[in-house]
Amino acid sequence: MNSFNLLKIGSFHTNNCEDFLVEEKIAKNLKLIAVMDGCSMGTESSFASTLFGKILRKIAKDFYYQEFVSATEKSIDFILKNVVSKLFFELKQIKNQLHLETNELLSTLILGITNIETQKTTIICIGDGMIYTEKEVFIFDQNDKPDYLAYHLQEDFENWYTNFPQKMKLSTFEKLIIATDGIFSFKNLKFRNKEWKEDKVIDFLLNENIKSGQELYQKIQELEVDYHHVLTDDLALIYLSK
Repeated sequence: MNSFNLLKIGSFHTNNCEDFLVEEKIAKNLKLIAVMDGCSMGTESSFASTLFGKILRKIAKDFYYQEFVSATEKSIDFILKNVVSKLFFELKQIKNQLHLETNELLSTLILGITNIETQKTTIICIGDGMIYTEKEVFIFDQNDKPDYLAYHLQEDFENWYTNFPQKMKLSTFEKLIIATDGIFSFKNLKFRNKEWKEDKVIDFLLNENIKSGQELYQKIQELEVDYHHVLTDDLALIYLSK
């Protein structure tokens, strides 16, 4: 499996990139992928997405070591639920230890576990964002009011996870891309009447087979220079292909 990622600050943000991403091996043939977007209306929005990412890296490394020691393989679904559970309880613990307010922990999360040999994948999307395959584009849009994980930290995890609707499974794929909702933020600030629709922008950026983050960055530059479409919001993107 080939993979690369891209993290880019949007033109409307001047201080910090509020997005974050993680690619980490979590088992012998499995990889954890995640993109996060801190809430601009939250307190120190880059903190939440970065915190999520740091915790997920730790969880992945711990799980990889434990699997190596025990020499037992777990299902993708089991691992995804286990990761979300550990993130849930670590966030709850950190919130209590640091006396954090809920609005200090507001970040979206698209989290997937993928088999690097078979491409079998399970993904959960907590909040909004995009999942793109060679067959279909899945857009999670919550009308700028994402149902953040931080809102549910006082709930029973088992009940919340079982009833959470935004999960999907892929038996295989040729191309898989997960991205924060910054992918929808390209604007033609020079000629507003010539602004492309979101699907045209996504098709321009992702329809061709891209082999590196540099190639994707060049396409973003081409979109800006030749077609006057500027990335206004931050973007975190992970690109996987056979």
